[in-house]
Amino acid sequence: MTAPQENQPTRRRAPAMSPEQRREMIIQTAIPLITEYGSAVTTAKIARAAGIGEGTIFRVFADKDELLQACIAEALSPEHAIRELDAIDLSQQLPDRLAEAAEALQAHMDRLGAIMGSLGHRGGKHPGTVRGAGRNESTTRIRAALAELLEPDKAALRRPPEQIAALFIGLLFTQPRTEDEPDLTPQELVEVFLHGALSEGAK
Repeated sequence: MTAPQENQPTRRRAPAMSPEQRREMIIQTAIPLITEYGSAVTTAKIARAAGIGEGTIFRVFADKDELLQACIAEALSPEHAIRELDAIDLSQQLPDRLAEAAEALQAHMDRLGAIMGSLGHRGGKHPGTVRGAGRNESTTRIRAALAELLEPDKAALRRPPEQIAALFIGLLFTQPRTEDEPDLTPQELVEVFLHGALSEGAK
């Protein structure tokens, strides 16, 4: 018999995920697939992308519908957008702060629109962050984060930061789109919001 070799390195398994961590990992993997394939995406495809067995999905989700609903809830969540708003440098000029905020919030809306559209939730209005569960909390928290960006210029504002934030969100989320004109860039939207529709030469 061969004597056991001493000091052999032992292989350690990666620590197991908690059910909540596994749910989050599956949701983050599923969202881009749902955006691409809509409700036709299979749990087998999601499992392959996540590097897990299909049965693992059903240990944390009752069925595919529950997984889809969890992905919609994640898309509706304002957490990512709020983190980006909180990271904006308050020492910048107000137009620059608002332009960064517009980019963050437009990305949030685009992500939500992509997943809702792929699942067939189409309609005349962009779902934005104002549809589904958590509507009031979502918009309230985004408005509060945006008001913080306005606070350094409070003395120069016509209205309190909270009201200006609500007006800005209203313009951003409901700006009309026309086929023959490109959408306003974040910088252009901020210019219209802060200085009106007149061009510099007309003022």
